[in-house]
Amino acid sequence: MSMIYHLAQKAYWEPAKRSGLYTGGPADVRDGFIHFSSNTHIKTSASLYCKGLMDLMLVAVKSEKLGPILKWESSRDGIFFPHLYGSLDTTLVEWTKLLTLGKDGRHKFPPLD
Repeated sequence: MSMIYHLAQKAYWEPAKRSGLYTGGPADVRDGFIHFSSNTHIKTSASLYCKGLMDLMLVAVKSEKLGPILKWESSRDGIFFPHLYGSLDTTLVEWTKLLTLGKDGRHKFPPLD
């Protein structure tokens, strides 16, 4: 199973964790899907779209658990990214981690699968 990753601000993730359903942050709602990245692209996504955010959660999900509402679509620079067209059932999440910031303002990531 391949692990995919989502960057969620804690202010949106915490209520979703309590309710069991995550509908995404403002960019996800605007775009009509929840943005995910593979392990090779998540750090670039964080530096492009979330640099300096103090309350950023890394959410890990096995892609196969998400079923047909997960679509791999061409996006930035023709790279295929996983997009979830629906809400994320938080019981499907493998793990989450609050990311800390380095002195350069970039997030420090744990080892990724």
